[in-house]
Amino acid sequence: MKSGLHFLIAARQCEIDELDQLARTSELVGLIGRLVHALQRERGMSNVFLASRGRRFADQRDPQIAECQALEQAVRNGFDQLETEARQRASAGNSARLFSRIAWVLPGLDALPALRGRIGALELAPAEATAAFAKLVAGLLAVVFEAADGATDPEISRLLVAMFNFMQGKEFAGQERAFGAATLALGRSNEAQRVQWLHLIESQERCFHVFTDFSSDEVLALWRESEADATMAELERLRRVGTTLAAPAASPDAQYSQLSQNWFDCCTRRIDAMRTVEDRLAADLRALCNRKTAQARTDLEAYQQLLGTLAPQSGGALFFDDAGTQAVAPASYGRVLERSVLDMVQEQSQRLQAMSDELQTVRASLNERKVVERAKGLLMAHRRLSEDEAHKMLRQTAMNQKRRLVDVAESMLAMADYLPMPDARAPR
Repeated sequence: MKSGLHFLIAARQCEIDELDQLARTSELVGLIGRLVHALQRERGMSNVFLASRGRRFADQRDPQIAECQALEQAVRNGFDQLETEARQRASAGNSARLFSRIAWVLPGLDALPALRGRIGALELAPAEATAAFAKLVAGLLAVVFEAADGATDPEISRLLVAMFNFMQGKEFAGQERAFGAATLALGRSNEAQRVQWLHLIESQERCFHVFTDFSSDEVLALWRESEADATMAELERLRRVGTTLAAPAASPDAQYSQLSQNWFDCCTRRIDAMRTVEDRLAADLRALCNRKTAQARTDLEAYQQLLGTLAPQSGGALFFDDAGTQAVAPASYGRVLERSVLDMVQEQSQRLQAMSDELQTVRASLNERKVVERAKGLLMAHRRLSEDEAHKMLRQTAMNQKRRLVDVAESMLAMADYLPMPDARAPR
């Protein structure tokens, strides 16, 4: 019959397996971050290329596309490795949802060559190109979200939550770069465009706020350093110019072309600086996974050595002892070992409970996102709205009612059973 120590060893081995999986997933998250960064840059170039009717960034697009393709292959290899290892494991853990996200994003990667061909042929409007890249990046970030949601260690989960929100905020900054570059290149904007621009700014701030809540002091210091005063001042100035543009009497002149270039360069400096923060988060994540795995392996070796010296004892005679007052007879070596095993079991139980409690706190941010996504889906189904329109409606309702976005989403979901089923035959 196996002792409690055997199962303590088994529990520690399961923890090591989970940490190994988290380490591999964290490596993939870092690769996805690099690919997203490259795609964001390609998107910005593509928008300016389209808005200028092929006059600008024609030469720079090909090297950028080549960089994206190399990173894409690295990410695909990471996907393949995860799938191979999952088939070899007895327990899939969070792999089902993670792999569903990967299955969704792979067709987007497959469709990139056709998208690039249409951009090169000037067959798309800048807004269409932005939407296409944004959809792909959203799919890649959804993989990162599932990695964060599936983390079972609270410290690792905290870092993944910080990284996901930072990457999401950086994506909104990339969308703003592409959107602003096209708007300034055209030399005009309307009310809808101004609202969209303000929405992108607000979305960045919301994501970066969550990022700061879950980041270490060292990372926050690096973040503050990356937001250079001169760059931010120029960014704010160009934002005011872009959001107050009126339709010109004639076609855009060199002034607007230069403004567009200045905007693109300013945003690029800011986003490239964000990359240093993203790299630091990825490095911290790898180091944390390695440190926790090494500690778990050390503990496992200690347990296994103890198992080799533990002889059959008195059927757990010490189980009901008062650990705070019961003395152990110094001559009873077997009783010392039994006490040692019980202490380790209690320590393991307390540690796992503390981890569970902290994990629930960390996941609150992820759960809020799930609630908002479900509410958006409800609006899309019953109001026949696009995803962006549904999000804007939720945000506007929250502003009007002076409530948090997640509170409005929860109220809407609570009323879901009272809403009529949408008529599939109704015109969209």
